[in-house]
Amino acid sequence: MNIFRLAGDLSHLAAIIILLLKIWKTRSCAGISGKSQILFALVFTTRYLDLLTSFISLYNTCMKIIYIGCAYATVHLIYMKFKATYDGNHDTFRIEFLIVPVGGLSFLVNHDFSPLEILWTFSIYLESVAILPQLFLISKTGEAETITTHYLFCLGVYRALYLFNWIWRFYFEGFFDMIAIVAGVVQTILYCDFFYLYVTKGEKVAIPSVFCHYCFYLTFKGSRVL
Repeated sequence: MNIFRLAGDLSHLAAIIILLLKIWKTRSCAGISGKSQILFALVFTTRYLDLLTSFISLYNTCMKIIYIGCAYATVHLIYMKFKATYDGNHDTFRIEFLIVPVGGLSFLVNHDFSPLEILWTFSIYLESVAILPQLFLISKTGEAETITTHYLFCLGVYRALYLFNWIWRFYFEGFFDMIAIVAGVVQTILYCDFFYLYVTKGEKVAIPSVFCHYCFYLTFKGSRVL
């Protein structure tokens, strides 16, 4: 394992822990998109079905279990334990406009037409856009709490580090996965404006207009198409 993948995994884990601690300590999930968390739970579930069929390493297995467990714990906190604090009136992104096209694409573009491979591909594509409901929610409320921006920043760093991981693996291992790389680039691009405002403003960050326009465009374009 190279340093970029390890750092990316740790950044990803930090983002998950930050979100869980935020909800647990404040006893509130205000400002958090439950729909994004459902998508992430779906991502981890479909990606890590190989837990039942293969063993790579103890580290790999533990991280997969942690990601799945934390994802469903977050969904439970939002929709069950702290349901009264959930801002459902603003969390209105139509996630079917993400799931259906991503599902279709995973059948058309994959490495191998087998159930596990299609589900893995589906998880890669879905993860690249799973944060959109969260960005859409923030765009409707106007700004995000500091702890929420930390969560988003760590997620963005995780994806950026994984791009360097793919570069490292290409040059030193001869490994190249176009599906993972393209999806990672798309996901990283979604965070670019947010990175700039996070670094320059530091505290509460209003989501940049490009996010707002993209999220609204995706929602209303999708409603016309389907």
